[in-house]
This record gives sequence, C-alpha cells and structure tokens, in this order.
Amino acid sequence: MGGPVEKRADKQRPSNRVKRDRVAARRGSGARVRSIATWRYWSMVAALFSLAVLALSHVAGLQVMPDVHRGFEFLQSQGNNRTLRTVAIPAYRGVITDRRGEPLAISSPVVSICANPQLLELDGDKLAMLARGLQLRVGDLKKRIAHYRNKEFMYLARQLTPVQAEAVLDLGIVGIFKRQEYKRFYPAGEVTAHLVGFTGIDDRGQEGMELAFDDWLYGATGSKRVLKDRKGRVIKELQLIASEKPGGNLALSIDLRLQYIAYRELKAAMKQFRAKSGSVVVLDVRSGEVLAMVNQPSFNPNDRSRLEAGSTRNRALTDLLEPGSVMKPLTMVAALESGKFHPGTVIDTSPGYLRIGRKTFVDHRNYGKLDISGILAKSSQVGTTKISMQLEPEDIREVFERVGLGLSPGTGFPGESAGLLPSKRRWRPVEAATLAFGYGMAATPLQLANAYAVLANNGIKKQVSLLKISPAEGVLPGPEEQVIDKKIVASVRNMMKAVVAKGGTGTRAAIDTYAVAGKTGTSHKVGAGGYQKDRYVGLFAGMAPADNPRLVTVVVIDDPRGEDYYGGLVAAPVFSKVTAAALRLMSVPSLQVPEPKLVVGSGVLDGVVRGGDS
Repeated sequence: MGGPVEKRADKQRPSNRVKRDRVAARRGSGARVRSIATWRYWSMVAALFSLAVLALSHVAGLQVMPDVHRGFEFLQSQGNNRTLRTVAIPAYRGVITDRRGEPLAISSPVVSICANPQLLELDGDKLAMLARGLQLRVGDLKKRIAHYRNKEFMYLARQLTPVQAEAVLDLGIVGIFKRQEYKRFYPAGEVTAHLVGFTGIDDRGQEGMELAFDDWLYGATGSKRVLKDRKGRVIKELQLIASEKPGGNLALSIDLRLQYIAYRELKAAMKQFRAKSGSVVVLDVRSGEVLAMVNQPSFNPNDRSRLEAGSTRNRALTDLLEPGSVMKPLTMVAALESGKFHPGTVIDTSPGYLRIGRKTFVDHRNYGKLDISGILAKSSQVGTTKISMQLEPEDIREVFERVGLGLSPGTGFPGESAGLLPSKRRWRPVEAATLAFGYGMAATPLQLANAYAVLANNGIKKQVSLLKISPAEGVLPGPEEQVIDKKIVASVRNMMKAVVAKGGTGTRAAIDTYAVAGKTGTSHKVGAGGYQKDRYVGLFAGMAPADNPRLVTVVVIDDPRGEDYYGGLVAAPVFSKVTAAALRLMSVPSLQVPEPKLVVGSGVLDGVVRGGDS
C-alpha cells in the first residue's frame, strides 16, 4: 500500500544530477551578469571621459584657438565683454609756479571708490561697514545705490587718500573697485587764490589761470585694456592702448615773496579801516609783468566747503571803479601836449570854488595861485577844472585811451574787464570837467597800474603779462609803443613827486630811502540814487624810484567804514610798505630823500566837488 506513494515522492525530489545542473546554470548566469556590468562600467567611464575632452576642446576653441572655431566668435565676444575692460589712465596736470619756481598749484595722487550697483552684495552688516568706511549715513548710502541700481557704474566716494581707500576695499565687498585720480593742491592757499584759481572734481580748470590755460595744463588722458574678475578687480593688464601725456607747466609772472607782502598789508588795512574789499597790483615797469596781485576778501582753494558768493572774483581784473583824482596826472599830459600849458603855468584857484552849470567844484581851502605841480600836490579841483575848460574833452579822452583805459588789458584772464571810457559827440562842460579828474568813467586796478606804467616807462606802453616773460620757454614780451613824448612824461613825473613831498596829499606813501611819485584819489561810491554821501573808495597809484622807476603799485581800499577814508590815509600807507619791501627784495639801489609831511584834504559832497585827497 505504501509502494506507489513512495514512488511519487521520489519522483518529486530532484536528483543530484539535476542539482548539479541547476548550480552550474546559476554560476553561468552570474558570470554573464558580471560580464555585462563590467562592460557598462567601462562604457560609462569612456563616455564621461569623452565629455570632459569635448568640454576642454570647446573651451580651448573659445579662448585659445578662435581661428579654428569660427562659429564661436559671438560667444567669445560675449565673454570678453564681461571680463575685458578699457580703463582710462589719468594724466598728471601741469604745475603752476611763480617766477622763481615756487609751486602755486600741484597735483597729488588720490583714489576714488567706484561700484557696479548690479553686482553689489550688501547685507545689513556690510552696508553698515561700507557706510562707516565712506563716512556716510546708512540711509543716504542706500538711496544713492538705489538711484543707480540700473547702471553699471557709480562713484561711492571721490578723491580719498590711499589709506582711506584701502580701508574700504579691505571690506571685500563684491562690486566695489577703485580708480586712480589726481587732486589739485594749492600751497599758497588764499594768498594766490584769485589769480591761480582752482579746478573741479574732474581736474578741469574752473577759475583763474587754471581755467585760462586749462588745455595746456590738463594734458592727454591715456588708456589700457585690462582683465577683470566678477568682483570688478583688475586681474591682469593686457595691453597699453595709448600712453598718457602730462600737462605742460606754467610759470606766472608773480613773485610769491611780494605776493605774501602785498596780501599781508592789504589784509591789515582792511581790518584797520573796516573796508568792504580791496586790491593791490604791483607791476614791473620794464617788462610789463605783474609781480603781485592780491584781493580781499579771499578764500581757501583747498577747502571750498564754505565758499561765499563773490569771493572768488579777481577784483583787480574784473571790478570797475571811478578812479577819481588819480587821473589828474594824465589830464596834465593832455594839457602839456596842447601847447597851452607848461610846467610853470600858474592857475589862480581863488576864491577856492568854481561853479559850472549846477555843480560847484570846491577846494579844501582857497589855495590862491598854483602852478601845475601845485595843483597836483594839493589835488585842486578848481585848478584841474580851469585847465580842462581850455582843452577839448576828446583830447583828454584820447590820452586816457592811449595808455590803455577803456581797452581790454589782453592778459587772457577769464572775465577781465575793458573798463568804461565814454565817447560823446557833444560834451557838456560839467562832463568835460568831471572826466578830467576821473569821474564819469571806470577802470580796473590793473588798468590804472598799466596807465601809470606808461608814465613810469618814459611814455612807452607795454603789454601787461600774467606769465613770466621767458623767450627760452616761448613766452615772449608783448608789443610796445611810444604813446606819450618822453619829455612830457618826465615833466609830469616830476610834478607827481610833489604829491608825496611836504605839503602834498600823499605824504604817507613816502619811502625813507626811495623817491616816490604818485597820486592820491578819493571817489564817492555810486548807489541806487546816485553818488552816496558817506561811502568812498580810497586809492593811491604811484611809482618808485621816481627818477628811474622800476615798479608801479596801485592800492584800492573800497568802502572804508572808519573815520579815515581818503586815499592818502587808507591806501597810501599800504603803497609805502608794499613798494619798499618789493624794491629791497629786487635789490634796487636806494636814494635818501627828505621826510615828507602830512596834509589833509576832502572830496565830493552834496553836488559840491571838493579838492584834496589825503
């Protein structure tokens, strides 16, 4: 009964042979699997290696072998646009010096901090650190960056010192980089500010000689091609495109030593007499060069944060004034040229006043009979008016014009004034009289100095120059012309010595060891309603040494508010101090002269023109 069942069970159990076959089959299948896995592995390795080779060849084709892969020029140009930059190389601006080589304007290297707003990565801490490094408020810095957000360039700070700039760059903020620049510095500060002028933030001239000769001083900016990283930092300089060319140097005619002296004395007088403004001009008679030119009030060109309106104006070249009695020596030139008068001609000024039309001309007192020299010494309005009445007004005007009044000085200085010299078909008697002693016309202090230089130079008019005359450097003397006979000039100059001598109106202009010839002037200022009763301009114009002049100095004290306002009291002392120091510095031989004595006079008031300028 159990036999068949056992047989079926035996049939269900695999035999040893079958087992062996199954094991062998499994082993063969595993070998095949291992063989397939190895093939796939090396296939993947080969594929990845091929991709790396293809990528490297592609990069090489883009950057190393552009001629082989001409299809990639566009991509290559796009890459270059993101990494290659052309940057400017700033040119060194030329140095401005005085006639002795002392620097008046120099350039110092500085660094400006720039940024690409699109690359800036500023979290709260970095923004605060950057604002602190730039000395800005966080809110203001945020607004500035937001304003330029769509731009690729902006200035964060201009003209920092290298130390200040490095402190900002060390923050390591992406998108911030530096730019090398130059900043102008003026060693003499306010002493030469009106003449030298100043430059703007971009190193271009804005005022004075910096503006007049900007093209010469500025030079030519260069350029170079550089490679930058994504942070805007220069990695490598690739190519110099154009070298920068430094600007040319400029030597001015002024002597800084005289400039300091003139500035010091003018500033002291301004304080003493509480004046509104003032000017001093010192001119070399032989060359026509301006040796000193100062103005008050002044300003510091190195710190213009508190610059006041009008303080940058070079008043000696731009401001007009009625010169008053300083024109009388030129009126005497016209009188001598007419042949109607000679130095010994006597004029009766009695009774000390003279009425012409509605105006009365009054002397300080009744001087009686005076020769022409006495008329100048006493600054007699009556005597001058009587002389002018015997001359043609155009003859007086023509003398004024010959010495440069009413004409541009031709210095090239920006804004220089040509003055005002009226020309009329018919002159009313009162107009002819007032013109003879410097009313009804206007001139700058430089024009007055140029006119007096003709008297000092034996009638020869020279071109005024603000540059040092140096033929070796291409700065040649200007044209000269004999405009007045030298004998007439010598006579008038001798008369002008009496102004400074005892009994004259300009005794405070005297110099102990040099003879001086000059003329005082006191004119009323013009206001909205005409001439103002209590506001004056005090002047002194003169030359030294009188017998062989080397220097002409003009001093203007505008609107002195003290008790003293006459030209002989406020301007003459400044002339004496400045001219004496200048003559000694220039080693001009001295000559002992007698000590003069002070005389007091008066001016114009209530339609009454009074003679005498103390």
